Order: sequence, then C-alpha cells, then structure tokens
Amino acid sequence: MSESHIGNTDQARSHTRKQGDPVDPKAKKAAHGAFSGFFIDMYDIYLPVVALGPAMVYFLSPHMPASQAAIVSSLIFVSTLLGRPLGALIGGRYADRIGRKKVNIVAVSGYGVMSFAMAAMPGYATWGIAAVVLFIILRLVDGVFVGASYSSASPLAMERLPRHKRGTWGAYIMLGFPFAFVAISLLTLLMLQIAPADGLGSPYVQWGWRIPFIIGGLIAIVYVWWYIVNVDESEVFKRGGGTKAPLKELFGTRRNLVAFLQVFIMMSGFWLTLNTVTAILPSSLENVVGLSSTEVTVLLSVTFLVLGVGYMVAGKVSQIVGRRPFLIVSGLGAAIPGAGLYYWLLTSPPSTFIGTVILAGAMIWIVVWFWGLATTYLNERFQTGVRASGFGLGYSLAVIPPSFYAFYQVGLESLMPFELTVLPLLVIGGLLVALGAFLGPETRDTEFAKDLNTDPETKGTAVV
Repeated sequence: MSESHIGNTDQARSHTRKQGDPVDPKAKKAAHGAFSGFFIDMYDIYLPVVALGPAMVYFLSPHMPASQAAIVSSLIFVSTLLGRPLGALIGGRYADRIGRKKVNIVAVSGYGVMSFAMAAMPGYATWGIAAVVLFIILRLVDGVFVGASYSSASPLAMERLPRHKRGTWGAYIMLGFPFAFVAISLLTLLMLQIAPADGLGSPYVQWGWRIPFIIGGLIAIVYVWWYIVNVDESEVFKRGGGTKAPLKELFGTRRNLVAFLQVFIMMSGFWLTLNTVTAILPSSLENVVGLSSTEVTVLLSVTFLVLGVGYMVAGKVSQIVGRRPFLIVSGLGAAIPGAGLYYWLLTSPPSTFIGTVILAGAMIWIVVWFWGLATTYLNERFQTGVRASGFGLGYSLAVIPPSFYAFYQVGLESLMPFELTVLPLLVIGGLLVALGAFLGPETRDTEFAKDLNTDPETKGTAVV
C-alpha cells in the first residue's frame, strides 16, 4: 500500500472521528445560552404585537382617528426594530473589542430593566400623549439592547461549536423565535381568560397586559445569573484578541464589504418573507379567511411549533448538502410553491379549521424554514475580528427596508386586491434569499481558528 494511500486513509479516519466526536460541554452551554438569549430577544420583540395588542386603547386617545391609532400602534412595534441596528452597531463593536460575554450580560440586563419600566407605564388617561411618546422611547432603547445581545451571544456560541455540528446547533439557537412567539401567544391567551379585555376599564387593559412584561423582566434576571456562572468566553476570540477598529475593518476592506453587501441582500429577503407570516398573516386569517382571534392564536401556536422541526431539518440538511445550495433552493421554494400555498389559503381556504391549520402550516414551513440557517451562515461568513459586528449589522440593518411592508402593500393595491398584495412581497423576498445565497460562497467547512492570522487584505473575511 502506498504512503499516499495510507495518508489519505488516516485523514479519512480522522475526519470520521471528528464527525462522531461529542460536542464539548462548554460549547453546549454556550449554545444553550445563545438559544435562551434569542428566546428572550424574540419574546421581547413580540410583546407589543401580541400582549399589548388587546390593550392598545390604554395608550390611545379615545378621540384619535383609526388611521392615527394604526400609526401609533405601528410605531410602538417599529421603534424596537429600528433600535436593533443601533444596538448591533454598538454591541457588535464592543463584542469584537472586549469580548462577547461581557456585552451579552450588559445587553440582557438592559432589556430586563426596560421590561420592568414598560410594565409600570401609566396610560393616556394619566399622562396624555407623553405616555405614548415615552413608551415608544423605551421600546427604542429596548431594541438597542436586543440588537447588542444577539450580536454577542450567537458569535460566542458559534465560535465554540465544531464545524460539523454548527448547522444543527445553529438551527437550535434559532428555535428561540418560534418558541418565543408561541410562549407569548399562549401567555396572552391565558391572561385574557383571567382578565378579560373589554374597553378601557377592563382588567386586561388596566393591568393584565403588564404581566407578560414583568415575566419577561424576571426571565432576563434569571438568564443573566445563569449566563455569568455557566458560559465562558469564546476561546477563538481570546486567542485572536480584540480588534481595535472592527467597524473600520468591516467596511474598509473590499472583500469584507462585498461579504456584508451579499449578506444584506440575502437577509433583506429573509425579513421580507418573515413579515408576510408574522406581521401580515394574522390579520389576513381574521379578516380574509374568517377565523376568530382565538382560532388564529391556536393556529399560529401549532404551526410555529411545527416550524421548529423545520428549523432543525434545515440545519441538518444544510450540514449535508451545504448552506449555499440549500438557501438557493429554499428561497426559490418560498417564492414559487410558498406563494402558491399562500394564494390558496387566501382565496379558497379549507372548510374546516383542521384543514386550514394544515394548509397554513405547510405554507409557513416552506416560507420560513430557511431561517434555521441564519445564525450559522452569517457567523461563518465573517472572520473572528469582525464576526460580532458583521453578524449583528448584517442581521439587523436588513430589517429596515422590509419593515415598510405596509407602504408597499398600499402601492400594490392599485394593481390587485389589497388582501393579495402580500404575494408579490413574498415572491420578491424569496428571490432575494436565493440571489443573496447565489452571490456568496459555500461556508459549511469554514474553520474559525484558521482566520486568526490573515493578511490585511483578507482580514475580516471567513476562510472557506
């Protein structure tokens, strides 16, 4: 047997051993910390949409026109989204300079405090328009802390995980979104049974909506304690050392800037497709399909739990076929069969509730399941010195254009019925996902430890 053959056999055996190696306990704790932090992030994001929705009259003037009331409601939600890029800018920068763990602890503590502050807010009847303005400011600051949190916790976890497990564990981290959406929906439904919402003086409007906010603050406190005790700083980051000017390195290097722009295109598609489900679908299920608010809550809770399985499948499949081909195919899947199922749901929904759940669940799976790769792909796309900044900003800045989905729908209304204007947005979003993935490299085999000694021109770009 030749020496080269022996060498190749040894390499194959070594690769097999690595594939079968268990994940280090410290890496698992870091992944659990990233999942829990992301769960809290998403719980916090959807508090004003789900929990505060039935009590919005608390912050609105009784004489306010419906159009103005809709604007105020949207500002409460959008203010958090706008705060996230600023948080990613600040948090990612410091996470690349002083460490991921420190930034995450400060960030989660911050939005825990914000949750308690919002739970204590007086309403319009007490403070007038000042109550609305202050609540929006609190949501904006809250968004800053949220952006800083996932810009630090996820890179820390990804840097601790072996490359042959990153797809699966990255999908696990992303489970924080569907699980949080289900948790806040069920908690709100429970509170509405305990404290009904029926006008300004009703129990839910006066105090019931505060309970989910208080619970969010308590969860944050417990999380911070657990994270301090159990999660260690990324070894990859400690070996590489902090970067003095991560933002300059991120945007000042041509190859790195190209990587960021590619990620921005892809993530714009991610967010646009997600908005068609989380922001537009609930009202369509009520106003177009004809479901009650309770039925909508049950439907979304069931389908989002099933979506969690989709995330894990996506992570596992991408580990086999690669991130790039999976994202291209699944983006096209959202644009074509996903839009077709959405059209079916809006125009000819099943006559039974179970049938509607199945159809909506299939559509949601196809449209959203590639989100299971978001954390993994974005972290693999950037080098250690700028990973937190690249991941956080690439993830957060892309949310801004899709956030104006309501304006796009109004513009499309002249071409089609308003209830169908969601479909072009879904098609465009899916195509952007596929295009963004096509423009980028394959990242599955990125070895984080190899990018610690790169030359100035390639520094900031993952080694693939």
